[in-house]
Amino acid sequence: MIPVCDALADLADEQREFAKLLGALGDADWQRSSAADGWTVADQVAHLADTEEVAADTLTDGPRAFAKTVPRYATAEDFTAAGCRRGDGLTPGDLTAWWDRAAARTRRLLAGRAATDRVAWGFGMTAETFAAARLMEHWAHGLDIRDALGLPVDETPRLRRIAVLGHSTLSYALALARVSRPQGRSLRLELTERDGTGHVVGPADATDVLRGPLLAWCRVVTRRSRASPTAPGATTDPGTPAVPTASTAESRMTAEGELAQLALLHARAYL
Repeated sequence: MIPVCDALADLADEQREFAKLLGALGDADWQRSSAADGWTVADQVAHLADTEEVAADTLTDGPRAFAKTVPRYATAEDFTAAGCRRGDGLTPGDLTAWWDRAAARTRRLLAGRAATDRVAWGFGMTAETFAAARLMEHWAHGLDIRDALGLPVDETPRLRRIAVLGHSTLSYALALARVSRPQGRSLRLELTERDGTGHVVGPADATDVLRGPLLAWCRVVTRRSRASPTAPGATTDPGTPAVPTASTAESRMTAEGELAQLALLHARAYL
């Protein structure tokens, strides 16, 4: 058995960072609006706690497994909203404890899975991809909190997993947007970290190329496309809400080819 090891270690690291973020919040911050329209900071945490419970039950075929729970709702948005409402009335401490218990259970269950084991989440994926998907969810919702509160957005090696996930889910994203994938086109990502380190995702002989910052691509595929107020050269008081800048994630990327342009518009690393 080849365990999920590396992806699981990255997930644990991302969740530790999320726990640190929650620990730094004041009580009043939890009811502030996050960067996601209509969501408070508390809603962000309740959503993650709820979906971690669903994730764990999916790994055990429990009563709240994805395939059993989501179809009970008219839309995926209704499912998400119901999860957020489960947090109503809970204190910050209770919300944090709920999320922590649920996340720890998912990690324990993933530790016993082989990397290639199938997980019945959405259309199905490997356990390794599932761990990366949970990492992506925590990073994206943590980003909603950081952007709203004007907190720094760090660039970690874990973002590479989100970058790969966004590339591998492109066909799904285009189908969801009801956009036909151009025939005979393939995509390569040429991404750069802040320190100049480069990363390539996709075939060397790809017909289309998308170039730009690693962080910008991760914002694109999580649809958090507003540029961080704490991008290099900017300063923001951590006690004030984030203010959108003129530079969006999309504008920091260069697309060469029809598929690259469509990726910039429609890439999506989540269901």
